Amino acid sequence: MFLLWLDRLVRRHQDEEGDVPGWVLIVLMTSGLVVAIWGVARERLVAIVESALSSVCGDLGC
Repeated sequence: MFLLWLDRLVRRHQDEEGDVPGWVLIVLMTSGLVVAIWGVARERLVAIVESALSSVCGDLGC
């Protein structure tokens, strides 16, 4: 029973063909976008997060 399950598992993974270069490109492009947006809007993003935290935490000082 275990060998049958193992055989099915191996065959399933042998049939799959991954698109590694495509995933690498997606990760690199997403990282580039994050870095570009952070470089342009850093001050505004920090102000938004600080404002949100102060409105949630109030005088508690999270």
